[in-house]
Amino acid sequence: MQTLIVYQSKHGTTEKIAKGIQMSFGYDKCEIANLNAKNIINIDKFERIIIGGSIHAGTIQKGIKKFISKYREELLNKELGLFLCCMYKGDERINQFNNAYPTELRDIAKAKGIFGGELIFDKMNFIERFIVKKTTKTEESISDIDSNAVSIFINDMQKIRDC
Repeated sequence: MQTLIVYQSKHGTTEKIAKGIQMSFGYDKCEIANLNAKNIINIDKFERIIIGGSIHAGTIQKGIKKFISKYREELLNKELGLFLCCMYKGDERINQFNNAYPTELRDIAKAKGIFGGELIFDKMNFIERFIVKKTTKTEESISDIDSNAVSIFINDMQKIRDC
């Protein structure tokens, strides 16, 4: 089964996870598309689509929203996985996931994952660093990736059919 992972990453965390998922599926069976690259994507040749994004300023990236809007009907007929990187905890992270992806896609997704996130000050501009420091009360980079949640997501996607 051919798999496409579509993602958008601002500071690299979502990209790192997308590439890890690709490696798990096998490079010969899984392609990856970074929406930041603005490549033309043909989703027709893929049976399985995984979409991943992250939360910035309370919302998922515009590129993810545009991709979902453009391919909504096609996505409803694919084996679908959705994941999100965010630093929120508890119910707020679930709210962020639900706000990031439309109900109709969440309802048909075979796997859903919220993987935590990272605050990487070296990759932020001055304004981003200032806002993050004020809102999180932290002065240094933080990595809070839930590798167990990533593994569960990969296993759930691989159970669909043999990769």
